[in-house]
Amino acid sequence: MSLTGKIFKSTSSDPAPRLLDGKASVVSRVASALLLTGALGLTACTRDYTVAYVYATAQNAGINEYAVDYQSGALVPIAGSPVAAGNNPIKVIASSNDLFVYVLNQDDSTVQLFAIDEETGKLTSKGTYPTGSHPTSMSLDPSQKFLYVTFTYQQGYSASNPGPGGVNIFPVNTSDYTLGTPAVQPVGNNPVDLVTTNFNHNVYVIDAEPAVGSGSPAGWILAFSQDTNSGALAPVGNTRISTDQTGKTVAVGYGAGTQPSAIAVDPTTRFIYVTDRATNQLYGNLVLNGGVLQPMQNSPFATGLLPVAVTVDPRSKYLYVSNFNDNTVSAFAIDPATGAPTGSVGSSATKVGTGPSCLSIENALGIYLYSSNTLDNTTTGLKLDSHNGTLQNVQNTPFPAAGTPTCIVAVANGSHATQVVNP
Repeated sequence: MSLTGKIFKSTSSDPAPRLLDGKASVVSRVASALLLTGALGLTACTRDYTVAYVYATAQNAGINEYAVDYQSGALVPIAGSPVAAGNNPIKVIASSNDLFVYVLNQDDSTVQLFAIDEETGKLTSKGTYPTGSHPTSMSLDPSQKFLYVTFTYQQGYSASNPGPGGVNIFPVNTSDYTLGTPAVQPVGNNPVDLVTTNFNHNVYVIDAEPAVGSGSPAGWILAFSQDTNSGALAPVGNTRISTDQTGKTVAVGYGAGTQPSAIAVDPTTRFIYVTDRATNQLYGNLVLNGGVLQPMQNSPFATGLLPVAVTVDPRSKYLYVSNFNDNTVSAFAIDPATGAPTGSVGSSATKVGTGPSCLSIENALGIYLYSSNTLDNTTTGLKLDSHNGTLQNVQNTPFPAAGTPTCIVAVANGSHATQVVNP
């Protein structure tokens, strides 16, 4: 008997579960259904619930599609997977309603929109849109009105003629998530990642400036305020965007080591975290009024070797870093007052596949974390303990993936109104 779909979303033994979007919990009907299931002896049915879907982009393959078993977190390939994407898809993100995903195709310099079939989790391509040359990352603002895409070369520049990059600002049609014609925000010479914030309408871009002359590489966090009507970005705080004597854009901001590789913001929009792949460190910043940043006390913090991805769980309690050369994911507890990644789990690192490149936590139960593993063509599933943030491998992990996985995203299966993130 299969009950896969929207009947079950999540349960919690906690008397006061916290909802991801603050809506009233409708868990009683789930409890009743489970009691009925037990009374009828239909124990096999519970194995069929799909709590989320996972999508892993891969070079030479497209997008691997999986269903997530709610009891174990195990990944089950969806029939017909993988689905075709553009040339060298490197990033995948989801809309807030979990009905669409965007895929960034680096070698095509395009972003591709896919619709998620609510019954099967299958992806269907709905459109492809050109970006700036050699795009590197993207982020949807919380209103879902604008998609921001970092790219490496402004017009007239290329790998053979290096120059500054920029950010495409795509208007989003909120009815079907199609994209309009983008505006361009000039930034520094190597924008590699960015985040948009939930509450204060800010956008943060990390820029890995190369060494010039006898100088050292420099990493910056570029802080911008967002015009909520047009999506336009205006520098704030220490961020300065200017033009040098040769006509190239020059950008400086808040220090972020030497080779920043990834950025994350906690869901409460109080803390910004940046990994530095060159120094194996994590930089933490407090978000002050107006989007201004202030380094956390004792920042930076040690990570594993070659940290390339960072994410914060839906509770804003734990932080996870993927260490490419260690083949591990490091777990940290976030101090709720200072934002510092501390606590007993801060020193723990869990082995995953070879070359973990990207991380995602599903937002239905908030307890399953997945990594794309570039060097062994797998995805890893981990279960986080909501009481201390520690990680354990889920059943049957790692899971095979077609092609060379580059990034991963997990989306809830169904309406947020019945999802519970366990405290």
